[in-house]
Amino acid sequence: MNPIIAILKEHNITDTQINDLFQTLTENPLMAMGTIGQLGIQAEKLQQLMALIMQNPNLIKEAVVELGLDFSKVEAAKSQLQK
Repeated sequence: MNPIIAILKEHNITDTQINDLFQTLTENPLMAMGTIGQLGIQAEKLQQLMALIMQNPNLIKEAVVELGLDFSKVEAAKSQLQK
């Protein structure tokens, strides 16, 4: 299992919430940050999760693929952020 998904599950985040989070991430990464904040994960665990993502950004792609979402939308959103 993807470590991002594993950490979310450790904090009793439901499969539906995880799916919604990554769906939001593929459509609007900035909005996803707000969604993560609303999940109620303790600040120290949230920092750990963010550090994991920063050290290995490919984990996002792996999680998106594992959830069966369209990674090309993540790439499109990323290019929009870089403009």
